[in-house]
Amino acid sequence: MDRLHPISIANFMATKLFIDTWGWLTLNDRQETGHQGAIAIYKQFLRDRGSIYTTDYVLDETYTLLFKRLPTFQAQKSMQSIFDALTRDSRFTLVWITEERFQQTQNLRMQYLDKPRISFTDLTSMVVMQELGIQHILTGDAHFEHIGLGFQKVP
Repeated sequence: MDRLHPISIANFMATKLFIDTWGWLTLNDRQETGHQGAIAIYKQFLRDRGSIYTTDYVLDETYTLLFKRLPTFQAQKSMQSIFDALTRDSRFTLVWITEERFQQTQNLRMQYLDKPRISFTDLTSMVVMQELGIQHILTGDAHFEHIGLGFQKVP
């Protein structure tokens, strides 16, 4: 858990959760640090009937890394599981990065030139999170909090 912003399963009451690449990888790879904590938050969130969001850019990164890190069968199974959740469960929303969102991301990139380590994909996620009023993100990336846009990472 993050020492600055500890979020336990008991006090995590958000209705919207964004899952970034780290989140999807950690949920699908038992060897990842934080796997058990991420699974616990994810399952509790689903039990509480929250809405889960991700983007096509996040899936692009996730699918690429799943096949780099996991045996092919496990990567294929994880990819299919994520895709099935996004297309068959109304609690999940896949947000597409449109031309307008891409332009907003370019503007955000220029605004945060002092933070060059933030990926363009993460910036697209921030644009979507701002647009949809999402504060909580399943991630291991501290820059979501450090950028000062009101995001809070879980676990």
